[in-house]
Amino acid sequence: MIIKFIIILFVLVALWRTFWRFKKNDITVQELVIWSVFWLVVAAATLVPKETDTIAQFVGVERGADLLVYLSILVLFFVVFKIIVKLEKIDRDITKLVRGVAITKKDGQ
Repeated sequence: MIIKFIIILFVLVALWRTFWRFKKNDITVQELVIWSVFWLVVAAATLVPKETDTIAQFVGVERGADLLVYLSILVLFFVVFKIIVKLEKIDRDITKLVRGVAITKKDGQ
């Protein structure tokens, strides 16, 4: 029972931080909706864990907790992939910018 309380408290803090980031224009409406739905699903899975067992058995996994772990790993790998792609794009953009500035400075002297 204590773990449920900790998870629900964490979800509430995460939801509050998500809305706070949205109010500061740090995230878009799409990101607000995605993260809010995610945290609400986490809260629902915490409050009614037997329902996750039903869904897990429907997709061929024995326990709901196992299904959540599998889905979490998939989501984390996808997020890491997106971050790596974005970092490589930023790296290429910075390289182009630095080259452009260097050429401009050399031509200006």
